[in-house]
Amino acid sequence: MIHTGAHDSPYALSHLDALESEAVHVFREVAGEFERPVLLFSGGKDSVVMLHTALKAFAPAPLPFALLHVDTGHNFPEVLAYRDRVVARHGLRLHVASVQDFLDDGRLRERPDGTRNPLQTVPLLDAIESHRFDAVFGGGRRDEEKARAKERVFSLRDEFGGWDPRRQRPELWQLYNGRHSPGEHVRVFPLSNWTELDVWQYIEREAIDLPSIYYAHEREVFARSGMWLTPGAWGGPRDGERLERRVVRYRTVGDMSCTGAVESDAATVDRVIEEIAASRLTERGATRADDRLSEAAMEDRKREGYF
Repeated sequence: MIHTGAHDSPYALSHLDALESEAVHVFREVAGEFERPVLLFSGGKDSVVMLHTALKAFAPAPLPFALLHVDTGHNFPEVLAYRDRVVARHGLRLHVASVQDFLDDGRLRERPDGTRNPLQTVPLLDAIESHRFDAVFGGGRRDEEKARAKERVFSLRDEFGGWDPRRQRPELWQLYNGRHSPGEHVRVFPLSNWTELDVWQYIEREAIDLPSIYYAHEREVFARSGMWLTPGAWGGPRDGERLERRVVRYRTVGDMSCTGAVESDAATVDRVIEEIAASRLTERGATRADDRLSEAAMEDRKREGYF
């Protein structure tokens, strides 16, 4: 019996090839349409995969845009060291917007809970304005969180960096509209249609190096609000919170004050893939305290200019 479906074609792309092809198309589209794009790079797995596909999109030429990291001052040391190694390895340009600088000069104030994740918006918008970036690549995926599921690949932001869901543009047949007025910019999400499992399967296929904290390791942690947090100068642990040594790994990385670890023995990529395939919680839902503030916490921050 002869099957004529597209999945039987010797020229059909695998699902990872199709996702990679879409991301490469987005990068090339932005490079051809915008004057000053920039890629947000934190050293987290999504930004690592995003950078990997961007490098493939323009190889053997150098990356035609810089990287931007909004540093809360409470980032994991392993991740910052990884970020700097990657920048040096590929000869990339890196801009760092520091939350600490804004605290030092009074433009921001520390929050009572010690977390700085919500404080990233002002330094981010300041960097976009001062460097005149007109397109900003982010690693957000639709499967992560409800508000991110509403995003288009090209997401228009107003002159204040704000996001209005009602101004979403149709993107039929992968046709993207980057038109924007002076002062506005576009957030671009090349990994929108990827899942966490896709990301890890791609990491395995491409043999992509990641920060070590993504894999199981013994670490000093303490329990708060149902999560295992890493102690640090940000304010943990408090009185009554006991430090313990446990074997954990991180599904996502961000500000240490709101990013929790999960107990795990997944020390290799294939074991991580097995673990994620069996999970029913997204990485943000399971390990990000800042997303638990309210049902609309992420959407509220996106309206103010956050990613």
